[in-house]
Amino acid sequence: MSTIANSVSDTATAAEAVDKKDLHRVIVASIAGSAMEWYDFSIYGTASALIFSELFFPGLDKVTALLAIFATYAVGFVARPFGGLFFGRVGDRKGRKFVLVSTVLLMGVSTLLIGLLPTYSQIGAWATGLLVILRLLQGFGSGAEQAGASLIVAEFAPKETRGFYASLPFAGIIIGILLAAGMFSLVQQMPHEDFMAWGWRIPFLFSVVVIAVGIIIRLRVKESPVFEEMKRKKLASKQPVKDLLRFSRKNLIVACCLRIGENGTSYLYQVFALSYLAKVLLVDKSVGTMGLIVAAALSVFTIPLIGYLSDRLGRRVMYRVTSLIAALWAFPAFWLFNTMDSILIVLGMVVAISLGAFGMYSVQAAYFPELFDARYRYTGIAVSKEFAALASGGIAPFVAAALLSWSGNHYWPIAAYVVLLAGISFVATFFAPETRGSEISI
Repeated sequence: MSTIANSVSDTATAAEAVDKKDLHRVIVASIAGSAMEWYDFSIYGTASALIFSELFFPGLDKVTALLAIFATYAVGFVARPFGGLFFGRVGDRKGRKFVLVSTVLLMGVSTLLIGLLPTYSQIGAWATGLLVILRLLQGFGSGAEQAGASLIVAEFAPKETRGFYASLPFAGIIIGILLAAGMFSLVQQMPHEDFMAWGWRIPFLFSVVVIAVGIIIRLRVKESPVFEEMKRKKLASKQPVKDLLRFSRKNLIVACCLRIGENGTSYLYQVFALSYLAKVLLVDKSVGTMGLIVAAALSVFTIPLIGYLSDRLGRRVMYRVTSLIAALWAFPAFWLFNTMDSILIVLGMVVAISLGAFGMYSVQAAYFPELFDARYRYTGIAVSKEFAALASGGIAPFVAAALLSWSGNHYWPIAAYVVLLAGISFVATFFAPETRGSEISI
């Protein structure tokens, strides 16, 4: 009898070891893949803030140029909901892994082609048009990336530590942002003429490495055990969008509202603030980039920490805390920017990004998968994230530039806009269920 018991125990231990090995492999692959893919997306945002107005919209005054380039930037967010719908449906019907490989390929090729794009001085308005098309393709690919990387880890992770493990791919995204900012910092050290002539292309051309590494890593990932079980039981939804709207409409609206504060404030600091510092306050371009680098570096640690705290204190509590930080820090952050002191500018960005915007981002990793049934989970996460991103992050830099023009270069309307966005997420927490420790398998 004891022999049988020992055999069962040994089998369980072996199965647990295999599960842990699979979990660790998918975590590494998701972190690395997210870093590679979000390097691509962040490169465009950094270039938009620093140089694209001169390369693709020459001859405009500084505020009009900001409006033009941020309108082009927003185009990528127009494509993201469609990418989310398309790839979300594919992810729920064909599997999580297939989508993760497809999106890294699409984004990588789009970014590489931007690096080869002629400028306005070379081919005129065709350059702007081609830039918009490539930005649309970037956005289409990114529409399912965030959903997929955290989802596949969440479906592998134990429910007791899901918040911590699922947040790790988001730390990978920060590594991508950090790598993008670091690459731009390096090429900005070149003589200005060389940088504007060809040096700005180097970070984009580096995407050829990004594509190769991202695809190789993600091809080694095992399919989600939840999806495999769903496929084995033939429970995959044939119409995940229809089922999502039928069975989970309230949670979809809640998730969208939770996303608005995180995504909107994130891009205001990552993109608009860089232009505001360099082109309005005339602070050296390297200061804003350094603030982003320091904030991203710290976020590699704060994101898993906040994910861990969401396992201990609850998803709703931590989302409420981080959205409140984002709202309360808005006016102090822009006041610090206007001191034009390098150290205070970096401090303003660090708190706003690593604790506010990315704090909310961390909690989403486990929270959103727990809000939706497995049959339409990928679709639910992708749709809620990307439609909210279009309504917040996609237009946030443009709206901020318009507010800046309207107010005569005063920062208070922009800070108030941050409060509004973060406030929407804060209020949404009072309508959101607590999902910590919930079962998400079939």
